[in-house]
Amino acid sequence: MIINGTRVPAVFSLLIWAVLWEIVGRLGLTILIPPLSTTIEKLVEIVGTPGFWDALGLTLKTFVIGSVISILAGIPIGILMGRLPVLDRLLLPWVNTFISAPLSALVPVVMALFGFGETTIILTVVLFAIWIIILDARAGAHAISPSLVEMARVYGATNWQAFSKIFVLSAMPEILTGVRLGLLRAVKGVIIGQLLVSVVGFGRLFEIYSSNFLMEHMWALLLVLFALASAIDTAFGLIERRVEHFASSRN
Repeated sequence: MIINGTRVPAVFSLLIWAVLWEIVGRLGLTILIPPLSTTIEKLVEIVGTPGFWDALGLTLKTFVIGSVISILAGIPIGILMGRLPVLDRLLLPWVNTFISAPLSALVPVVMALFGFGETTIILTVVLFAIWIIILDARAGAHAISPSLVEMARVYGATNWQAFSKIFVLSAMPEILTGVRLGLLRAVKGVIIGQLLVSVVGFGRLFEIYSSNFLMEHMWALLLVLFALASAIDTAFGLIERRVEHFASSRN
């Protein structure tokens, strides 16, 4: 962040919002926004309870499984769409529809098909995460120079070698962007799944805190989710910068 020509660390913005949060909470303008200091105290209190760790473990489990499925399925589908026009014309309208649709409204459909359980929550995570991964992998495959493909064929590369060493590596910047955005959407998906499908994990805690107007506790849980999303965004942002050279090698 740059202010009046001076580079200011990004954390400075967080400090400003923290101060404003504390001021609004201390003024007591609304019970919905407690002071940040009180929220942090409740966070420390919650973290020390077994219920928090049980909920965190269940939430992370469904998040990881759903995210892995989305990545392993989304990247190949996206690359194939980028290289095969017939498949692209067949699938792209559906991908665009799902990425722009209100996915929360589709969760009850998944629930009716697969019941009230962990499978439905995992599928909800996939429903939220996979489409952006497919689109970004497709964009990366589109950016690959045809000369690279021709060179692979001249040197006798197999389809798998061409896929793994040309398409995937050359599209890596876009793939990582899609994975980063997909994981951020997966965080939202796992909470919505836990709330709507079966009130378990963090969804159960949110339900308890909101129904009893325990706003400090609810904001404390939100801080955990914000921290998770921020860690994912920061980590993949660093990885993306390390693989930027792949973008120049595909031209």
